[in-house]
Amino acid sequence: MNIPFPRSRVAVVEDRIDVGGLLEEVGHPQAGAVALFLGTVRNHSPRREGVTHLEYEVYRTQVCGKITEIVSEALQRWSVVAVAVEHRTGRVEVGEVAVAVAVSSAHRAEAFAAARYLIDELKERAPIWKKEHWDGGSEWSLGS
Repeated sequence: MNIPFPRSRVAVVEDRIDVGGLLEEVGHPQAGAVALFLGTVRNHSPRREGVTHLEYEVYRTQVCGKITEIVSEALQRWSVVAVAVEHRTGRVEVGEVAVAVAVSSAHRAEAFAAARYLIDELKERAPIWKKEHWDGGSEWSLGS
């Protein structure tokens, strides 16, 4: 099926990500599949236990431009109906969603493949700074 109108939206947001809203946004009668990836803050990292929260800092225009470029690549590779990508900025607590990728397509293979590509490339290429906080300290690193 040739989808003539893939819709896409990229945003960096300060408030909590509305997962239900993302699902509604990518929903469409031509979409038989929706793949959703949620990256949440965990209480540990490869370097330490006891993480209390993360703090993200971004240059919004640059990050949105890079993610939009990645979305364009995905739209060229897979037949999808819609894509929505949101990344948090500021303080994000353990358990909260820091990044969300929603992709709809006619069939699940395209939705899964596009969603995986989007999150993998975003983590690799989007210039997002993360400050990891724990009791007694904190440290900045590049990566979402």
